[in-house]
Amino acid sequence: METKRTVLIAGGGIGGLTLGVALRRAGFSVRIFERAASLRPVGAGITMQTNAILAFRTIGLDTAVAAAGHAMQRGSILDWRGRSLGTMLVSEMAAELGAPMIIIHRARLQEVLQEALGPEPLSLGVKVVGFREEPGSVFARLSDGTEVEGELLVGADGLRSTLRAQLLNDGEPRYAGYTSWRGVCEEAGVADPFSTSESWGPGLRFGIVPLGQGRTYWFATANTRVGGVDAPDAHAELLPRFGHWHAPVRVLIEKTPAASIVRTDIHDRPPVQSWGRGRVVLLGDAAHPMTPNMGQGGGQAVEDAAVLARCLAAEPDLPAALARYQALRLPRANGFVSQSRRFGEMGQWENRLACWARDRLFQLVPQSSIRSNLRRVLTFTPG
Repeated sequence: METKRTVLIAGGGIGGLTLGVALRRAGFSVRIFERAASLRPVGAGITMQTNAILAFRTIGLDTAVAAAGHAMQRGSILDWRGRSLGTMLVSEMAAELGAPMIIIHRARLQEVLQEALGPEPLSLGVKVVGFREEPGSVFARLSDGTEVEGELLVGADGLRSTLRAQLLNDGEPRYAGYTSWRGVCEEAGVADPFSTSESWGPGLRFGIVPLGQGRTYWFATANTRVGGVDAPDAHAELLPRFGHWHAPVRVLIEKTPAASIVRTDIHDRPPVQSWGRGRVVLLGDAAHPMTPNMGQGGGQAVEDAAVLARCLAAEPDLPAALARYQALRLPRANGFVSQSRRFGEMGQWENRLACWARDRLFQLVPQSSIRSNLRRVLTFTPG
């Protein structure tokens, strides 16, 4: 009987859990180490765009993810007064590409992935703090002082990845110049349940994303110094900035308890041309952390997981499999890092004349160009 190949995964987020499911279904033995003592419901909404659903389909997870979320119909860019700058007919593109765009609470997505994975491979309250290699094996050093042996170690441990630090030693992530707030309004009827929007003002943006069942996820960004805190609470920070914006912005903020609003400074890293060495490779935010402006952070982690699992299953030679994974994923993921940063910089412009010109230019973009760009972004090819 053939011995199962063992893959160790540092990090039990979206990318790590998706990879775990994909590898187990391909016949691998998997162990995932997550530093959190329990996978508590955290975060707010996340969009699994059509490309992510197509990637989930290669693993057999698309139906479960879609059933747990809310299908997006259309998306709009608005100015702070609520005037349209551009519309994306998401439902039409979803029909063309054969998969929906799903909005889902992060906690619910995490539950779906955990259910598909099963409890055995996941170790909680244990962090991978380093690694060493020997011929034919890699050893993950754990925070409890033990070591675990595998054929491959995958770093899916996020923006401040410990494994990336040992592999690349490229320092701290770079601050994008703005912070974000995220919340979920539980009151039904406040926002359009079928349309998402992102509204732009001078140095400020506000997004509205329906989660289904009457809930609305929202996010806000503002240019500010890194490391800021809400004083005395998030409402005091948000209402002076956004309280005079178009409906229902103010109501969404007011109806969300201040204690449940999450503030996060926005960071990314410059793209690199290698995500691995030897028997260690990176995935998701550990490999290519990006600003959230294109909504592709989670989706690109899912694509990574689908492609890496496919490469490992198809190619028994590990160096060849990892080379194939990077060749397939580096250009696309790194492209999103650069595009997302540029898009965010433009969205955060403060000069009112520049903002006026930006808004007018967006209104002039033809629908055919919007569709062409969407098609490129939302198409997933497993390789």
